[in-house]
Amino acid sequence: MATDIVGYSRLMDGDEAATLAAIKSLRAEVFDPLLAEHKGRVVKLMGDGALVEFNSVVDAVACAVAIQKAVAAHEAGLPSNRRIVFRIGINLGDVVVEGDDLFGDGVNVAARLEQLAPPGGVLISGTAYDQMRGKVGLPLDNMGEQRVKNISEPVRTYSVRMDGAPRAWKLRLRRFRRWVPVAAAAVCLLALTTSATWWFRPIDGVSDKPAIAVLPFDDIGDDEATGRLADGLTEDIVTDLARFPEFDVVARNSTEVYKGKPVDARTVADELDVQYVLAGSIQRQGERVRITAQLVDTRSNNHLWSDRWDRPAEDVFAVQNEIAEQITNRLGNGVGVIQEAGRIAAHRKPPGNLSAFEYYLLGTEKIERFTKEDIEEAIKLLNRAIELDPGLARAWVELYHSHNLLANFGVSPADELKAAADAAERAVRLDPGDAEAHVVLGMSFADRGDLARAKRELDKALQLAPGSAEILTFYAGWASTFGEPERGAEMVDKVMRLDPNYPVWASSSFSYAYFMVGRYEDALKVLDRLTEDNYGKWNWVVRSSSLAGRTRAWCALRA
Repeated sequence: MATDIVGYSRLMDGDEAATLAAIKSLRAEVFDPLLAEHKGRVVKLMGDGALVEFNSVVDAVACAVAIQKAVAAHEAGLPSNRRIVFRIGINLGDVVVEGDDLFGDGVNVAARLEQLAPPGGVLISGTAYDQMRGKVGLPLDNMGEQRVKNISEPVRTYSVRMDGAPRAWKLRLRRFRRWVPVAAAAVCLLALTTSATWWFRPIDGVSDKPAIAVLPFDDIGDDEATGRLADGLTEDIVTDLARFPEFDVVARNSTEVYKGKPVDARTVADELDVQYVLAGSIQRQGERVRITAQLVDTRSNNHLWSDRWDRPAEDVFAVQNEIAEQITNRLGNGVGVIQEAGRIAAHRKPPGNLSAFEYYLLGTEKIERFTKEDIEEAIKLLNRAIELDPGLARAWVELYHSHNLLANFGVSPADELKAAADAAERAVRLDPGDAEAHVVLGMSFADRGDLARAKRELDKALQLAPGSAEILTFYAGWASTFGEPERGAEMVDKVMRLDPNYPVWASSSFSYAYFMVGRYEDALKVLDRLTEDNYGKWNWVVRSSSLAGRTRAWCALRA
């Protein structure tokens, strides 16, 4: 049951205290009792969601419908702009069981159905429908087959017609990038996922994550091939941005209504309750395509970022993938445009008014300065974020980096590495679907000499976010240790293409990756981005070794 709150950011902006109180009431009075009644078992949290297992598809569907009806009744006496409304999706499919965890296409499809579900509605896959047909007296609308990215067969979908609702229109065909690692099917059960992380987290802290809407890219010229490229690019950007837990991304079915229409960013912001709007266009010129993109802050109406690409048109899919990766890495990642805008806004507020998320943003800013003093300050800021919201997994991720860096600077190495390991384990427990959480756990295992587990965690991170410059950055520094030095250097080369303005701290792992394949000149160029107060002990080792390697190579050439 993939569930999210429609317009959550708008509700929080309107009245944080009232929204939190309403959520607490719903958790106690609706969700927990209904899950217990219908024998639902919570398996794990997944970023903005959770995985719940049911032994019966009938129980799962009955639970979903009961939740929607109970929430509607609970909220009926409130003004329409203060009501809490959910989307829910259900799937029956094969999964892989690893300990208490579940993976596979059965989970993936369940997660995607929620994004297609209408507000206040329940969307069911065809496999779930086949098992419940004739057993539950519910009016269902056949919504047709939906193309799900990386799933070979289309997914049949059915929408529950809730009391008083008219017959639903068929949903548009969509594609999705699969975001959970795939393995051979082992057990057939019902995957019921919910993206209401607040249900399981402490609710006293307030998160003010930004939200972004990606408008359909305009097809200038209106030819079929360019139109397909525009649709594919929009879809890939939405899917890639959705892997970043630092902000919320509006599902594509909600932005599709703007396709081909001249729209104002502020109008979109009001209708979809977002702070940022990404728009772009694609134009074919002979054998080349020109792609533009721009990010607008709807509160100020300022253009925060824009770029343009001119590429050969012979391989439109390669162009689509390249541009989508570049855009998402520029907007996302720890040094992305959206993160930076959040930091600037946080600096304008008095410290006493900062939220947990804003303390987290300021902590990441300190880490990027890469000095011992700034890292110590980052730890204070991140600990404050955790005091306000102990469930903020990304703060624990950054605490790993902070403690690990202090150990690299020679500050109580044993104590700092222990603190780093504890933070990494906490991050994965809180958010098993966060690729960076798996990265830091992997690096923690490597710090302790457990290379097999380290590689498994880093590989899992790369499966969750294959095009992330940040994940590639972290992995590149360890590839040589795993016996794959060439792969590490290739990862650095890809990061350079995706994010030429990579953060200063990445210079350490990049220089080591280049050094290990004998690219001494490249290693020294990367290290030149660091000043002396950024240098840890290991940087001096790599620098001196690279100088020696370069000198030996020159001597060999002269000989």
